[in-house]
Amino acid sequence: MNIIDIINKKRLKQKLTTAEIVFFVNEYTSKKTITDYQAAALLMAIVINGMDEQETYDLTKAMLDSGDIYDFSKIKGIKIDKHSTGGIGDKVSLILAPICACFGLKVAKMSGRGLGFTGGTIDKLESIKFDFNLKNGEEFKLLNDPGLFIMCQTDRIAPADGIIYALRNSSGTVESIPLIASSVVSKKLALNTDCIFIDVKCGNGAFMKNEQSATALAKCMLNILTKFKKKSVISITTMEQPLGRAIGNGIEVKAAIDFLNGHPEADTIKELIYRFISEILITTKVEKNQTAAFKAIDEVIKSKQGINKFLAWVKAQKADMKLINSGQYFAPKYTYKIPAKTAGFVSYKSTEELGMVALLLGAGRIKKTDPIDYHAGIWLDKIHNEKAKKGEVLATLYSSKPIEQSVIDRFNNNVIIKTTKLQNYPTILKSFSNVK
Repeated sequence: MNIIDIINKKRLKQKLTTAEIVFFVNEYTSKKTITDYQAAALLMAIVINGMDEQETYDLTKAMLDSGDIYDFSKIKGIKIDKHSTGGIGDKVSLILAPICACFGLKVAKMSGRGLGFTGGTIDKLESIKFDFNLKNGEEFKLLNDPGLFIMCQTDRIAPADGIIYALRNSSGTVESIPLIASSVVSKKLALNTDCIFIDVKCGNGAFMKNEQSATALAKCMLNILTKFKKKSVISITTMEQPLGRAIGNGIEVKAAIDFLNGHPEADTIKELIYRFISEILITTKVEKNQTAAFKAIDEVIKSKQGINKFLAWVKAQKADMKLINSGQYFAPKYTYKIPAKTAGFVSYKSTEELGMVALLLGAGRIKKTDPIDYHAGIWLDKIHNEKAKKGEVLATLYSSKPIEQSVIDRFNNNVIIKTTKLQNYPTILKSFSNVK
């Protein structure tokens, strides 16, 4: 068996065997006998010609088997994992995880850094000096009490995926449904929770630009998870407009804390989070229906259980509590308010472009090694279909460096103001489940 034959098979649209896929993963990522350019050639052939269900399953299993698989069986309670494919203003995990933990669910989550126009949960939490490098069994202690943890991928968790992903990112081979699905699912399976919930973002502010591609990805992931006999629910949610008002790192942590204190930034994100959590509570049989779940979530927030659980969690993961209590984790040096040039109903042409403006302010990175400005970001004073008067503030830009006119212009060029309301977008487009 050799890599040239495997590359040629996929180039000719032939199916790879289980042994060939295992050979590629092991020889490239562990034994290092396959070069970067050979691996990139195979990945490009996969991008162009695809993989069938069995090939995608085999790739997922090979990457999963390259590292450790957690065994949380001795920890009492139902273990869950929630994952999002990423979007603009997506601070859902920061809110959802502590609320779910208040119901006795054990939330084990692996997150990543942001790259390009989308933010990363790890970057957001680092604004409060959160420690995501768990070691010496800290994951087990945290899952017991306070009942949740967020960690980053390590060289013990699907390490082959980390190596292959780095090559995909530098070789133009990211956009492939089998490669995306196997990457996501291999890491989810490594955490070995009882039930996995995945949010596939869809629209101009997401990697999946339309419902068709998002549906294909969701079905592909569900098929793999079903083969592994893992209970899973996958939802497709819209990202045609940003999720809420806050876009950035420290500013999104602030929005999450405000939400848990009973002050959600927008009805849109409140609806999405309530529906997500209710789906989790119903699936895990904590609550019987959505009405009961919504009422229970309300009580968790009103009684301050949610915010107290959040504070206990971040303290347990060594966050700077003085920084949190003072609010100095979000204290930008420079601020610029964008006024409405005319009166009308507000919207934004491109959600991705809002992400790029946040990146230029310092909230994102082009390369993984780029530094992050945790104080940079955007607050949308007016979100989709809200009415603005002429001269009223549409948005506030924040940064630790002077805000350049080109960035202001780029924001203004992305604004839409109409005399009549624009199209509204549904919160959740559809869901797929293998839970009976």
